[in-house]
Amino acid sequence: MIMPFLSLYIESFGNYSDEYVQRWAGFVFGVTFLVAFFISPIWGRFGDRYGFKPILLITGYGIAVSIFFMGMMHHVIGLFILRFMMGIVTGFIPTSIALISSQTPKESAGKVLGTLQMGTVSGTLFGPLIGGAMADSFGFKYTFIITSISIIIATTGVLFGIVENRKERIAKLGQKEFSRKDVLKRIFNHRILITVMIIALLIQVANFSIQPLLALYVSQLSSAGSVALLAGMAFSATGFGNLLMTRQWGKLGDKIGHEKVLMCLLILASIFIIPQALANQLWELVIFRFLFGMAIGGMLPSITAFIRREAPLEMQGEVLGYNQSFRFLGNVIGPVLGGLISGFSGISSVFYVTSALFLIAFGILLYSIKHDRHQLKERY
Repeated sequence: MIMPFLSLYIESFGNYSDEYVQRWAGFVFGVTFLVAFFISPIWGRFGDRYGFKPILLITGYGIAVSIFFMGMMHHVIGLFILRFMMGIVTGFIPTSIALISSQTPKESAGKVLGTLQMGTVSGTLFGPLIGGAMADSFGFKYTFIITSISIIIATTGVLFGIVENRKERIAKLGQKEFSRKDVLKRIFNHRILITVMIIALLIQVANFSIQPLLALYVSQLSSAGSVALLAGMAFSATGFGNLLMTRQWGKLGDKIGHEKVLMCLLILASIFIIPQALANQLWELVIFRFLFGMAIGGMLPSITAFIRREAPLEMQGEVLGYNQSFRFLGNVIGPVLGGLISGFSGISSVFYVTSALFLIAFGILLYSIKHDRHQLKERY
């Protein structure tokens, strides 16, 4: 609900240049994920040992408190500090994924994770629209407060409505525990695991390089006064594309292989991002954001389902935590990269860099798959 107008919120603090706002939008957006990059594996390890539901409660209520105080800020430094603190408790969505993944059969992991992604995407779809409308109607402060209250309600729903089946999981695991060294050894000894994590990093860099700048880009394409609402529409177009296709991509991955689906999606995303840089009207941007959303909607379920298949159950939470760390690192690099590129050569150029990153990710995945097949042929 707050992401579409974060750059506009910074702009409201004073009479700043476009370069200043774009640069700080990248820093404020990215610092949360920089902190989360280091914290995420720790949450994953705690989840493996003590259950994922307690982590959901800590992160949910923590995020709510952070967002509440963001609405009270009057300076970009204070906002930056709160986003930093929020990074410590960021992890509600990845912990939800780990919880569902740990209690789902491998054969249907893609479909189930795709269904979970639909819930996440529904928030992505309606949140920006609601947040943009509230920001235009009530102002930024009350939008932060309402967002905080919404997260408190959702987390309370987890407290009373979710039952984690720990007995079955403990029975499967026995009393065996793996050290952090064992987990890292497993990851680095399985080339495809580390490759998929690097691809997750590149996907997030590509996706998040433009997100903090999207509201400013919308303001360049439209002369209307309700910029926050229009930016919310552009965000929601991507979410709507996600919502339509994410479960279908998961089901297709269960049938033909998640790596094949991921390769197709990387190519499609690379294609659909280019016309966004060439848009002259807001409706053109919205259409291609929608098509782009259809492509990226299946990437996270494909990657998570693949890790679910390759990683042993007893260390899945921590492995998914490291994967999330790579994604958070991408969330850090992306906004900073986008802010720097747009400061030098304009926002449109960021779309071209994003397209190239998706192509690079496709090339890495293709090479890794061919390399593994070649090794199997030599072995047998």
